[in-house]
Amino acid sequence: MGPLAGLKVIELAHIMAGPTCGMMLADMGADVIKIEKVPDGDDSRQMVPPHINGESAAFVMMNRNKRGIAVNLKTRGGRAVLSRLVENADVLIENYRKGTLDKLGLGYERMFKLNPGLIHCAISGFGRTGPYAERGGFDLIAQGMSGLMSITGEGPGRQPVKCGAPMTDITAGIIGAMAVLAAYTHRLKTGKGQQIDTSLFEAGIIHTYWQSAIGFATGVAPQALGSAHPLNAPYQAFQTRDGWITVGAANQKNWVRLTEALEQSSLQSDPRFFSNDARMRNISMLQEILSKIFLTRTTEDWLTRLERASVPAGPILDILQMHQDPQTLARGMVQSVQHSRIGVTRTLGHPVQFSKTPAAVKRGAPLYGEHTRVVLDEHGFSEAEVELLIQEQAIVCLD
Repeated sequence: MGPLAGLKVIELAHIMAGPTCGMMLADMGADVIKIEKVPDGDDSRQMVPPHINGESAAFVMMNRNKRGIAVNLKTRGGRAVLSRLVENADVLIENYRKGTLDKLGLGYERMFKLNPGLIHCAISGFGRTGPYAERGGFDLIAQGMSGLMSITGEGPGRQPVKCGAPMTDITAGIIGAMAVLAAYTHRLKTGKGQQIDTSLFEAGIIHTYWQSAIGFATGVAPQALGSAHPLNAPYQAFQTRDGWITVGAANQKNWVRLTEALEQSSLQSDPRFFSNDARMRNISMLQEILSKIFLTRTTEDWLTRLERASVPAGPILDILQMHQDPQTLARGMVQSVQHSRIGVTRTLGHPVQFSKTPAAVKRGAPLYGEHTRVVLDEHGFSEAEVELLIQEQAIVCLD
């Protein structure tokens, strides 16, 4: 059933950060009811191509394990639906701009009056306070303003590069889920809910722990280093005869092991590379020497040698190769799930293993309005009331 079985969550969120938060909770057993806007639903439904039998692959990925209803919050009936759901919920997740729900009469103060135990998780571009609180935000903007793009790329003076994954969106969702669980622990002790406020901007900032430490200590802004590490060497990618590998010989013990695996023990006594401090001061020379050595053998050969020497190393896999990797499969990170329209489809698994209450992927992403009728029935709406809501265009029911 998962460790959060029985937790009732309303997800009033779209695209990435909020849905990531909801997905994490749903994987751990929470009953997550996703409320989509009328008429078009979550914007990720329009993120095509690619699609699978007419369903957006992006939406299908981010919304497994959830039930979905379609509600028009601009109508009186739609607002009544949300209010009824909130009365019986434990958590509300939303990622609207500041003030959006307040204008509809559905802000935190109103929700708290309906349900004093409600945990209201608000995820936005820049948070609910500060000079940027009114701004909208996207992952690209947050990556740039948080400093991430200044430390990502091939090196100083090169074009700024965004991390390939929507780093701040996903991280903000995970932080939101963490905060929900902390607030839920507080509520179990006190019976009181609270508002949680986090942002893509802060989610990006926390990825700069190492670089911020350097900046605080030196007063100099760290720059991009390609795949290298700002504090340890060698810790980066190297090209082999037929591909690329990553090598993590970041501490002294692994540095010694690496020199032996490379059959270059003389590097141990070279004053330029004797310690990590020396290696960092002479990193360009170190990279040049090691790059020439790694080009002499194949990826498979080097990985075999490095594993034998207990030096952390690995191949650089593309996404499809990662999906097929035996460790990915052994950890259950590729799952199959039944979808109402697509049939059996693949998705990513939950990243935490629980010994007593395992997380699980049990349900495919909902069709638009798929569960509207059943959810409203669970919350006391009569059949006649549902029909009136449909006539008002306050809700959309699939059936």
